[in-house]
This record gives sequence, structure tokens and C-alpha cells, in this order.
Amino acid sequence: MAWHTRDSRIVYDNRWISVREDAVTGPAGDGIYGVVTLKHPAVFIVALDQDDRVCLVTIDRYTTGRSVEVPAGGSDGEDPLIAARRELREETGLEAQEWTPIGTMNALNGVTVAPEHVFLARGLHQAGDSAHSRAEEGIDQVAWVPFSEALEMVADGRISDGETVAALAYAGIRLGRFR
Repeated sequence: MAWHTRDSRIVYDNRWISVREDAVTGPAGDGIYGVVTLKHPAVFIVALDQDDRVCLVTIDRYTTGRSVEVPAGGSDGEDPLIAARRELREETGLEAQEWTPIGTMNALNGVTVAPEHVFLARGLHQAGDSAHSRAEEGIDQVAWVPFSEALEMVADGRISDGETVAALAYAGIRLGRFR
């Protein structure tokens, strides 16, 4: 059975998200569905150095607390690659010579419309001090972790951010680590 939207209304809106409430008819009958729409796609960067280490940031999230993640952020309406370059520099002070798009995904697709783009960044070099940007974002630490250890961090729960888990999976697939 296809979903049918009988009515829709915006219940909250700001420059980043819109929240709407839909009156729907679905497989279980009539009901109400809440949908969060991100106004611009997000980007996630798996930055991998010449020693096969992944750059991870530790950030304090308002919603979930302390979290270990790959560098990421909103595109603010710009091209995803431009946004990825900006986010990597803001969060880590790094620039990359080689950028490879490795996947697209939708976060929490049961309740959100949130397109996300994942990039593999290589040929890294320090481009400046990002301490001010990191402080504004709530980033406590930037660390380099062997790719295999990052996967162990997913397995044992030290990395629990869903988008970081998915970004590392995309990178692992692209790099042939799961065969």
C-alpha cells in the first residue's frame, strides 16, 4: 500500500530545518507523521593520511553529549565538495589534494529528509590553525587513529554516531577493507 498524505502543515521552521506534521493514510490506516527536513545536505569527510590513519574529532553534542566523529557539517546550500573542503579546514586545519566522493545517504529516513554526501580525502597537509573554529563547534580533540582501530571503535561502541559509522563503512568498501 502506498502512503497518502491527506494534509500537511509546517509546525516549526528555521534557517537549518523545517518540521512538518502530515495527516497520512498508510499501511496501518490513518495517522499523523512528523517529518524533519534539513534545508541543505550535509557532508562527511573520511580524511586518511599516508600512514592509513583516519582523522577523528571529539565533539560535545547538545543532543547526545560527547561523540567521536569524522569531520562533518552542513553545506549551507553550496556544492557538497566545496562544503567538505570548508568543513575539513574549519574542524581540523587540514586541506586535501585528493577528494573522492564515496557515497550518499539519508540520515534517519523514517522521520527525516536529510541527504548526506561522503568524501574520502587524501594527500593531507596542515593549512592553518583551526583552534577558533573548533572551539565554536565544541570540538575538544582532533586525533589520528589507524583505520583498523576506527573500525574497532565502531564495534565496541566508542564511535556511536550513525553517520560516522556509515562514512567509515563507505571508506572501508572503497578501500577494499571488507573483502
